[in-house]
Amino acid sequence: MYQSITMPEFEQLWKKTPVKLVDVREADEYAHAHVEGAISMPLSSLEDTADQLDKDENYYVMCLSGARSMAACQYLSSKGYKVTNVMGGISAWRGEVV
Repeated sequence: MYQSITMPEFEQLWKKTPVKLVDVREADEYAHAHVEGAISMPLSSLEDTADQLDKDENYYVMCLSGARSMAACQYLSSKGYKVTNVMGGISAWRGEVV
C-alpha cells in the first residue's frame, strides 16, 4: 500500500529535506518542464525501468495531475517499493520548473 501527500505538504517537505522525486509523465512532457532533480520514469515504460529504483529508499511520485502517479504508485507498491503519490501533480506545483 502506498501513501498520498497533498501538493502544499509536498512543497513544504521539498523545501526542508532532500527527497527522491519520480516524474512518470512521458519524456516530451518532462522535457518541457519538470521539477529540478526529478527522475524521469514514464509510466508507459515503468515495468521495464522500475528495477532502477532502490527498494530501501522512499520515493515521491508525480505526474501532470495525479492520475498517472496514482497508477504508478499502485504498481510500484505491489512490487515492494516505498512510494508516496503527490496529489495534484506538476499542474499544482507552485515552485520553479526547469
